[in-house]
Amino acid sequence: MPPPAADGQTEVRKMLREVLVGREDPEGFFAMCVSILGHRETRTVFPSLIQPLSTANRALHSILISIYQEYFTKTEDDELELVLALSLLEMKDQQPSVPSQECQLLQQPGDRHNQSSSVQLSSGSKSQGSSYTQLADVPGTRKNTDSAQTGPWRKESPPQTTKETELLKSIQLDKRKKQTPGTGQPVSRQDTVRADDEMMGEEDLNQSEKPKRSKNRRQRRKGAGQQLLGLPGSPSAPPPVLLWFRRDLRLCDNPALMGSLEVGAPVIPVFIWSPEEEEGPGITVAMGGACKYWLHQALSCFCSSLERIGSHLVFLKANREGNEVGSSLQTLKELVKETGARTVLANALYEPWLKERDDAVVSALQKEGVECRVFHSYCLRDPYSVSTEGVGLRGIGSVSHFMSCCKQNPSSTLGVPLDPPVSLPTPSHWPQGAPLDTLGLARMPRRKDGTTIDWAANIRTSWDFSEEGAHARLDAFLHDGVYRYEKESGRADAPNTSSLSPYLHFGQLSPRWLLWDAKGARCRPPKFQRKLAWRDLAYWQLTLFPDLPWESLRPPYKALRWSSDRSHLKAWQRGKTGYPLVDAAMRQLWLTGWMNNYMRHVVASFLIAYLHLPWQEGYRWFQDTLVDADVAIDAMMWQNGGMCGLDHWNFVMHPTDAAMTCDPYGSYVRKWCPELADIPDELIHKPWKCPASMLRRAGVVFGQTYPERIITDLEGRRNQSLQDVALVRREFGQYVDKRSGCDLVPLPPRLVSEALGLSHMGGAVVKEGKEFLLPVITRMEFKHQLEDPDADAASNPYNAVLKGYVSRKRDETIAFLNERDFTASVMYEGAQRRERLESDYRRMEGLPLLPSPRGRVRRTPTAKDRFSIVPGGAVTSLK
Repeated sequence: MPPPAADGQTEVRKMLREVLVGREDPEGFFAMCVSILGHRETRTVFPSLIQPLSTANRALHSILISIYQEYFTKTEDDELELVLALSLLEMKDQQPSVPSQECQLLQQPGDRHNQSSSVQLSSGSKSQGSSYTQLADVPGTRKNTDSAQTGPWRKESPPQTTKETELLKSIQLDKRKKQTPGTGQPVSRQDTVRADDEMMGEEDLNQSEKPKRSKNRRQRRKGAGQQLLGLPGSPSAPPPVLLWFRRDLRLCDNPALMGSLEVGAPVIPVFIWSPEEEEGPGITVAMGGACKYWLHQALSCFCSSLERIGSHLVFLKANREGNEVGSSLQTLKELVKETGARTVLANALYEPWLKERDDAVVSALQKEGVECRVFHSYCLRDPYSVSTEGVGLRGIGSVSHFMSCCKQNPSSTLGVPLDPPVSLPTPSHWPQGAPLDTLGLARMPRRKDGTTIDWAANIRTSWDFSEEGAHARLDAFLHDGVYRYEKESGRADAPNTSSLSPYLHFGQLSPRWLLWDAKGARCRPPKFQRKLAWRDLAYWQLTLFPDLPWESLRPPYKALRWSSDRSHLKAWQRGKTGYPLVDAAMRQLWLTGWMNNYMRHVVASFLIAYLHLPWQEGYRWFQDTLVDADVAIDAMMWQNGGMCGLDHWNFVMHPTDAAMTCDPYGSYVRKWCPELADIPDELIHKPWKCPASMLRRAGVVFGQTYPERIITDLEGRRNQSLQDVALVRREFGQYVDKRSGCDLVPLPPRLVSEALGLSHMGGAVVKEGKEFLLPVITRMEFKHQLEDPDADAASNPYNAVLKGYVSRKRDETIAFLNERDFTASVMYEGAQRRERLESDYRRMEGLPLLPSPRGRVRRTPTAKDRFSIVPGGAVTSLK
């Protein structure tokens, strides 16, 4: 536990941020400093505490120094008088004068205040600290008097009591005058000391020879006066600070940004783009095309935000020519060499390959004498600090287990969100950067004729990429959508979700700021706040299993039999499966780069449970097309949907019946599949059940205006999926718990050490090649299928297919409409056939054709009609 003084100084530094952002006035800040630190400590450490402001905000630094000087004016003048009196005593010792004159000088009538002040200062200095007790022992005062009186260069002069008296009176006058005449500005303490020294120098000029020791003594006294007053000198500007931005493109609640202000040096914000490092190992696809485009726009907006506070963002592209630890390190080394920076600040990233890169960068720069500081802000809880000690491993993978671990092993407090700074100190020399366009983040493909394919046009019109846009969207959600989120977050036809995931991913909105605003809303949505826990859970799983994006966690499911039909995958990606709900969601994803969480479950279930395509294909497509593509979240959700994650989804979304929950009136399908807009609500999610007449009226032709269904037997495909799972579970029986029927998952060394209570050993207890298996959550229908492999999905009592809110009344309505439309269609087709036969007979016999039937077709009105208004005509009536 730090000492109380350190706690007080830390509290003062926090208050200094409030002054810097304009939420606290300087006088109130100084009063709080005196209240927290006390009179003695404030006098000693206050100038050093506000020293960073000398470069960050010189005007505010001058104001605080003036307040500090004015508060300690009386005491400082008394100390200066004592220093001056001691110097005069030393001068008198060097002269053969009468000792009584010195006493008379110090005890003249009218100078009792000086005498009492000196006595009070000497007695009070013992209680105020060592810096004041040493004031009476100024170097070169009493200790050197004997040696100063001897020497061949000593020249006597008559005592000049009149000048000395005038000098003391002038000091009293300066003490009573707080301002210089004619200017109205406070007298600087440093200027007072300098003026006193000049007056002493004029008195010494009357001597023909000046002793060198006196000059040194004056310099030491001058330095002692400056140290006593605590005024900072005028050293050269400190080396700048490199502020390395990655996925923290915001001014609000940015710990690294506020930490750079505390250093008290110019700040150089930099962004280094290294594609090889960002992509990650294997088939991670950490940064797809949509994500890169969002990053390009977000960097442009963030650069504008920095320019509004007097700074700008330096863009750098790291080339592959570097040492073995990565190109970002080489770029930072060159930047440190160019700018002379000795400090690098950044916010932490938690992907294993990026953390390994950051650790290598920190280690290499520290060896070269560069201080590196990494702040935690991307998640609510640092995933590397989450421990299962005291909770156990039962239920691992669920959000409830994760929240219990966080409560049982709390880390540092969440804290209060930080306000944005009003200004940022800039260096005198900026490093040479590259234009944003040269990073290649928003590169568009070109056709053979040279024209550009602008695939991001709809993304630009659908989103505001700025930090202000993130806060505006959050405010709008908390004022409206949050009231419907708890019960209707799955609705795709209404804006009931926040759509804040892209801003969280790129750090334009901090999770701490989001949580505080959600807690401060009228309706405190627990379900919405729980989503932040899911986000932290995903990053915790990624730290435990670095191969989460491409390797199935459950060993038996690696041998699942998947389909190799690439045409089905292509139809799913382009939204041409023939199932309107799935097609609408995939088209929204392609055009806007986003879809809500419920629709992501729908399309994932269709890909895995009905098309039998591997979950890695869906993960890669999401990573390439989502603007909020997050490796940890997408990998965890696709693993769970692919039946091989730590937590099995206990549901499978039906591609048609699930629409009763998310799009009951067909508005969502009509928006993204306009070719189906004229189909009634009851059949818009099952257009293949529409009568031919209804399809003709709606203008729908399967295979032309809308694709045919790529699969028709949904139940058969579902049964095949269950049988495949049962087959691999029987084949790999060593990974199935015989007692509970749950799947067994090999644990990483970190979890084994925590389970054995040996987390302090860092996993060293686990021997190489030895597996520790843990039963994990397994879907009930899989357990039942293992007991009865030949059972189909319909007879399984634990069937996980979620069909939405399908009611008997709605089924009866659909059946009635089908029967009515079929009857009407048959009658209409019979009437048309009779008309054609009659027309053909009359042509063969040479008879005139029958006139068109009246009454069924609305005739175009003319000017001869009664009380009709014809464009360009007139209103007429029968006479």
